[in-house]
Parts: sequence; structure tokens; C-alpha cells
Amino acid sequence: MTTTDEAGILSRALDQTGDLLDRVHAETVSRPTPCRQWDVGTLADHVIADGGNFVTMLRGGEPDWGAPPPHVSESWGPTFRVGADDVLHAWGQGPGVPVGLLVAEYATHSWDLAQALDVPTSELDPELAEVALGFMEATLKPEMRTGAFDAEVAAPEGAGAYERLAAFAGRKLA
Repeated sequence: MTTTDEAGILSRALDQTGDLLDRVHAETVSRPTPCRQWDVGTLADHVIADGGNFVTMLRGGEPDWGAPPPHVSESWGPTFRVGADDVLHAWGQGPGVPVGLLVAEYATHSWDLAQALDVPTSELDPELAEVALGFMEATLKPEMRTGAFDAEVAAPEGAGAYERLAAFAGRKLA
């Protein structure tokens, strides 16, 4: 994949996540998500904070992934897009951070948000899930499955790209 292709894939992942965050409203923030013990509001805060963490990483710094994210109580999509623009501007300017890492984060959490917001998986970009799954299968070893990832679960036969990604990430499939 060329740098231009990677930037395009990253841009699509950010757009998809922003579009899902546009569907978050006050009445949906308390809905449960497939992420252990996170409701939609907590997941939205996390995904919005990812932008700053990734920019720090892309500029050669060490982000504090364990720091609690700032709480956002409205305009989730627009707030996310400010950080997403910063990520796109920082992309390719720092150390070689694989695009798959960023796409894996955004695609996995896009599936989580879609599940919580009753958005059909068919509305998600399957190529993003394929890129994310390829990266995770190559890098996420069993000993690394602490915190955000449970043990891999079996995806049903004929599962689509997002269901396979979610299963690999240890999400419970309905």
C-alpha cells in the first residue's frame, strides 16, 4: 500500500467514525456498547481523545493512553472531526506508525458504536475492517489481550469483515 493509499484509508476510517459520532445524542449516551463496561458516552469520549493521542504518537511522543479522556456532552461528531483533522495533518510526518494501528482502533470502535446505535453493519466500509483485521492478526498476540481485548471468539461461518474483526477483538457477537 502506498502512502497515498494509506492516507486515503485513514481518512475513510476517520470519516466513518465521525459519521457514527454524529448519531450520538443525549438520549443514546447511556446505551451499552460491546466494549466492556463502556456506554456510548464513555466510548465517544475515548474515540474523541484518540485523536490527540495519535497526534502525539505521530509526532514521536509517548501518549498517555491510560489518562482519563475529557468528557464531551454534545456535538460528538464535530468535536471528533477537529482531532481527526489533526491526525490527518500529522500522518506521515513522524515516525513510521503503521496505518493499520490507527485504522484498527477506529474500525473496531466504529463497529462498537454501530452496534450500540443500531446502525446496520452494511453501512460500514468493509475495506476498513479488512485492513484493521490484517493488522490485528499480525500484531495482537494472546499475551497482549489485556484491557481492551478479550480472548478471540469464533465468528460465524460466512461472517462479514466487521463481524470477523469484532470476533478477533474478543467482542461478543449477537
